[in-house]
Amino acid sequence: MPSMTLDIVDAAELAELLEFLGDWLESDGDRLAESFRRFVGGPGYDTAKLREDLSRFRFLLGGGDGEGVFKRNPE
Repeated sequence: MPSMTLDIVDAAELAELLEFLGDWLESDGDRLAESFRRFVGGPGYDTAKLREDLSRFRFLLGGGDGEGVFKRNPE
C-alpha cells in the first residue's frame, strides 16, 4: 500500500470538517435522511451509517475521543 503523509494542521482541519458534517447530519436528520436516501438510491446506506463513518475517520485523524466509533456489546 502506498504511504501518504498529512500535515498535522491539515489533519486537524479535516477532522473539524468531518465533525461539522456529522453535527449537520444530526441537526436536521429527518429532512437530510430522505434526501440522502434518494441520492444513494436505496436504504442500504443511511445517514446514521454515514455519521458513524465520519466519526471513525475523524478519530483516525486524531480528532475526538472515539465517541460514536466504539460500541459496547450488550451484556
